[in-house]
Amino acid sequence: MAVSKDKKGFLGFIGYKVGMASVVLKDNTEHSMTKGQKIITSATVLECPPMKILSVRFYKNSVPVKEVVAGGDKELKSKVKPGKKKGKLDLDFKDYDEIRVIAYSLVSKTSIKKSPDLTEIAIGGSKEEQLETAKSFLNKEIPIEEVFKEGLVDIRGVTKGKGLCGPVKRFGISHRFHKSEKGVKKVGSIGPWHPARVMFSVPMAGQLGFFSRINYNNKILESGKINEKNINPERGFEHYGKIRTEYLILKGSLQGPAKRPLLLIQPMRPTKKQAKKKFDFVGIAK
Repeated sequence: MAVSKDKKGFLGFIGYKVGMASVVLKDNTEHSMTKGQKIITSATVLECPPMKILSVRFYKNSVPVKEVVAGGDKELKSKVKPGKKKGKLDLDFKDYDEIRVIAYSLVSKTSIKKSPDLTEIAIGGSKEEQLETAKSFLNKEIPIEEVFKEGLVDIRGVTKGKGLCGPVKRFGISHRFHKSEKGVKKVGSIGPWHPARVMFSVPMAGQLGFFSRINYNNKILESGKINEKNINPERGFEHYGKIRTEYLILKGSLQGPAKRPLLLIQPMRPTKKQAKKKFDFVGIAK
């Protein structure tokens, strides 16, 4: 994750996919054909419980030179390597280039599981600002409002797993003639006699889905706390349940099934087309 000098504070956050919904928006985008009108579009709801810092890492030439353990809850005892002890953030500015933190989600506050997820998150700003940010949130909860509230966001995550699939579904090849020998849903030839090998480019059966992917420039439509604005359906979200902490609503669809952890990061290549879009969130369509 590249460190941004313009953006201050943490550059990432862990969220959990709740599901999709149809939302009502008021379009305020300049020169839009629906400006001033209410529109209905698809959106994805994420639950974003607070995070905490497990340790602080100091990097020099992209290599960690020191790691200071800040603390941790009982659930993290099995994940902290033996030998790591608590220390002080007293490294000289000349001895490191940047600071990153190992953060974990307080997912036990949600209804999906208890075991936290860990990730390394960069901190934006100068070295002095990075150190000040890390010190100010030691042994404190990091809310989603501290990192993301509006604008664009990139989403890293793993797609739905579909297991072993044939070449027709995996690569979209056409069916062969219905009287074809040795199968209709396969390629006609996997290669020549010489060279006597199968090229990597030949469509073959194999794993489909459960791939690591990234979605760029997702628009944040709404953010809030469930105790201030309850967006839960009466019976909860399908395959997820009810949201108990903070949430984000993003325009469009995201990878993965319900309950899958997703990493939210600052946009790496924001586009003017997405940035200029402006919406007022009205509510979830019923």
